[in-house]
Amino acid sequence: MRRFAAALLALTLCAALDPARAAEPVYVFAAASLKGALDEVASAWPGPRPVLVYGASSRLAQQIERGAPASIFISADRQWMDYLAARGAIVPESRRELLGNRLVLIAPRASAVHLKIAPDMPLAAALGGGRLALGDPAHVPAGIYARAALEKLGLWDSVKGRLAPAEDVRAALALVARGEAPLGIVYATDAAAEPAVRVVDRFDPSLHPPVVYPLALAKGADSAARDFAGYLRSDAATRIFIRYGFTPVN
Repeated sequence: MRRFAAALLALTLCAALDPARAAEPVYVFAAASLKGALDEVASAWPGPRPVLVYGASSRLAQQIERGAPASIFISADRQWMDYLAARGAIVPESRRELLGNRLVLIAPRASAVHLKIAPDMPLAAALGGGRLALGDPAHVPAGIYARAALEKLGLWDSVKGRLAPAEDVRAALALVARGEAPLGIVYATDAAAEPAVRVVDRFDPSLHPPVVYPLALAKGADSAARDFAGYLRSDAATRIFIRYGFTPVN
């Protein structure tokens, strides 16, 4: 019994002397499109590596609302950050707009399709017997942006019955990469990360709301989370994000 008590005391002292062991990890809930870039930023961070949880911004926001142990939330749009703000789930003064992105039309690398994004674009015809892959426009930011752009072009009605709605933008990218969808709409950074697809054309940013990634601390975030959130806005992190195709937001 004395040996057990001594061992327990030793472990307790070690935890007390080693804050990295004693502290809870920083959980970063981030939009799926940030994977790759954020992985590298986290690896470059000199502190304890955070736990990165990727998914659709909508799903992550709802998980945080229900009590998931998020320290930091990075959304792919303002809407889902507003959702959490309205429910008191983030620290309001910590909210910052971190990055921007572009929307692109993609096809499998071997595809011969050529289209110019315009109101007369024969998008439905170009799909042939296939479907248009995109994030679910009911709740996924990339899909919401895509729908807004297609509506402004007058093309939405021609394709809304021929969609392959995915759970997040990376899932939509995968459908095109595997050749399961002849065309898709994703972010420019997603297309750049996947060699099995090519960009057919880029959407003019005026066709949809700005693609902005807001960042905020979740309610109850500790000093370690604040430190990592600060690092995400540092010059070192910004250089990594730029290399992956994101645009810094001042």
